[in-house]
Amino acid sequence: MAVYEYQALDKKGKNIKGIVDAASESQARDKLRSSGKYPVSLKESRSSSGSAGKKGESIGLFERVKSEEIGVMTRQLATLLGAGIPLIQGLSSLVNQTNNPVLKKVIAQIKESVNEGNTLTQAIGAHPKLFSPIYVNMVRAGEASGSLDVVLEKLADFGEKQEALKGRLRAALIYPVFMAFIGTGILFILITYIVPNITQVFNEMDKVLPAPTLFLLALSDVLKKYWWALLIGAGIGIFFLKWFVEKPYGRSLWDLAKLKSPVVGPVIRKVILARFASTLGSLLGSGVGLMTSMKIVRTLVDNVHVAEVIEEAMNEIQKGENMSDSLSASEWFPPMFVQMIAVGEQSGNLEEMLKKVAKAYEREVESAIMGMTSLIEPIMIVAMGAAVGFVVLSILLPIFEMNQMIG
Repeated sequence: MAVYEYQALDKKGKNIKGIVDAASESQARDKLRSSGKYPVSLKESRSSSGSAGKKGESIGLFERVKSEEIGVMTRQLATLLGAGIPLIQGLSSLVNQTNNPVLKKVIAQIKESVNEGNTLTQAIGAHPKLFSPIYVNMVRAGEASGSLDVVLEKLADFGEKQEALKGRLRAALIYPVFMAFIGTGILFILITYIVPNITQVFNEMDKVLPAPTLFLLALSDVLKKYWWALLIGAGIGIFFLKWFVEKPYGRSLWDLAKLKSPVVGPVIRKVILARFASTLGSLLGSGVGLMTSMKIVRTLVDNVHVAEVIEEAMNEIQKGENMSDSLSASEWFPPMFVQMIAVGEQSGNLEEMLKKVAKAYEREVESAIMGMTSLIEPIMIVAMGAAVGFVVLSILLPIFEMNQMIG
């Protein structure tokens, strides 16, 4: 059956959009009319690849599907398959239950692909923007082992953990970033509009002003006249930084700076270790081979230097070395982390040990985030206080000198 995107009028004459699956265009029109919808336009919806085996995109530039919606879809499909419902019927139920029109269209295309004889792995592989390599590989392992419902349940749990971790990081950074913007805005208004009015009387004095006051007046004049140039310069600087980071050498320096930065670095290292252990444990527990799992983890750590360590470990493992021995020489994998992996290898239960390590480091990430937030807040308060104090001091110094002259 094909999938058709339609624009139609309901019984009240309201424009509505959606998708419908049918064997032909005429059957799609009949199906819409029988449900009280009168089609205005109808076109077949297919991914640009034209087949499930090729990587195509059916999502437009401005169309979005949240990762939370993918997680909900995954858990619902796992529940349906666990209840004994066939895959095609389960996908049909998801099409009817999904509210996001973009995701609804993608699920319908996946259903069509599976109905044509492709595997679920091939069908979701045609939508790489929505389904990551770890998702595709775990589904492939689930289909191969006949435990697709269990693997999908694990995928849903894994996705929820990753989103929860990202959410904690975002929540920890919202307040400092918000305060930085507000503080910068207040200082800009203070220096460019309030300070010149207060210090106007100083310009009429036939007296050399203190250096801090001269600096403040000069800064106020520059900000008031050339604020647009500073914004353009900041934009060019950000563009140049992004361009530099995209280069191999720039990316290497940027990733190294993130790992070694004094405040954020420890949090980033713990996040990487938690992601490494959680992802590798989930993949191994789903029946994915060790080397395939390591390749996927290497791309997910999102750090050049850690990825190089994983690449070297893969080469050592292929030569017969243990994973723990291969990782022990790296400064990014602490001894306790390596030791727990060694215990898992010796006991033959590596995936369970990795899951325990992931939980331990996720707890450490939470503590590190709280510590980072509690450290950033006083630093920002001190910085704002120092800036405001400098402005006040620069204004008061000439006034003190005037009082001394009068006295």
